[in-house]
Amino acid sequence: MPKLKQSTKKNRFAKIVQMTASITDYAIATLGSHTALQILKGAKDEGFKTIAIVTPQTRRVFESFPVADELIEIPSFEEYFTIEDQLKAKNAIVIPHGSFVSYVGVDRIIQQMAAKYYGSKGILKWESDRSMERDWLKNAGLNVPKVFKNPEEIDRPVIIKFHGAKGGFGYFIANSPAEFAERIKEFPGQNEYAIQEYVVGVPMYVHYFYSALTGELEIMSFDKRYESNADSIGRIAAKDQIEANIRTSYTITGNIPIVVRESMLPMFFEIGENVVKASRNLAGVPKGLYGPFCLEGIIDPNLNFRVFEISARIVAGTNPYIEGSPYTALRYKEPMSTGRRLAREIKQAIESGRIEELLG
Repeated sequence: MPKLKQSTKKNRFAKIVQMTASITDYAIATLGSHTALQILKGAKDEGFKTIAIVTPQTRRVFESFPVADELIEIPSFEEYFTIEDQLKAKNAIVIPHGSFVSYVGVDRIIQQMAAKYYGSKGILKWESDRSMERDWLKNAGLNVPKVFKNPEEIDRPVIIKFHGAKGGFGYFIANSPAEFAERIKEFPGQNEYAIQEYVVGVPMYVHYFYSALTGELEIMSFDKRYESNADSIGRIAAKDQIEANIRTSYTITGNIPIVVRESMLPMFFEIGENVVKASRNLAGVPKGLYGPFCLEGIIDPNLNFRVFEISARIVAGTNPYIEGSPYTALRYKEPMSTGRRLAREIKQAIESGRIEELLG
């Protein structure tokens, strides 16, 4: 028998390793906040061991809802790196969400994180910086609201948004340069923000999943946010609002499921695909966007979708659909949340020897 070349031996050995890989060799971990319940339930449904990283304040939640096989407690989520060696020893794959990005920080995730991480780390820079995010969305051909570079340019209602994942906290409306100058005083030290045209319409959040394994885009669900006190202020007469000097707040308190007009679905597929394509040209993101993401915008009276933001990860708006949405029910013969879809992608990657394709 002819002697095998060394490279051939290595290839065969790699194939053997790939064939014997099992999800029992891995665990799924995430910070115990945001979408953790959904993520961990989905992972358990797919057969994974699950780990919730909790604080003394959040531990009770994960003791009550049995989605985690193990709890690792730290004093605060900012101290994630103190337990990262434990996650590495358990061969855990960490799933990012809004709280993870907010508490751990984009720069520390990109520069310091050594545990296995699902997704493209570099894309967090593009979603957290309002200017970079806007460039990405414009290059994808999306209809984005006007942005004012200087407060002195304000000539219509605008919404001011601070950089990063803040759940709507601190956003405010201004109608003139003078009103902006007065309101910004309420946020000392907040020097990074976007001044964005305020678009009147129906807020809409589209939840997608793009598979790096199959190259297919799925629409998982839709939601709108319940914002305090923006969504309740309408119960107060305008006269009383003025007399009470009520400031509108956009802090998110919950999520409301939505089913959209079926005739709008082709538009949502097209813009989602365009965003994924454009992501492949982003600096520092060699693999592009994959996994769960969300386009956030306004449906105007002409049924145009004005996109003002992207979350390049799972969003809390998917939480109402832990048992699946009307859209996943059409595609899958079992309950399929975004968290479970994510876990299934990881499972299929492990079993086919392609897990490195999903790790950032």
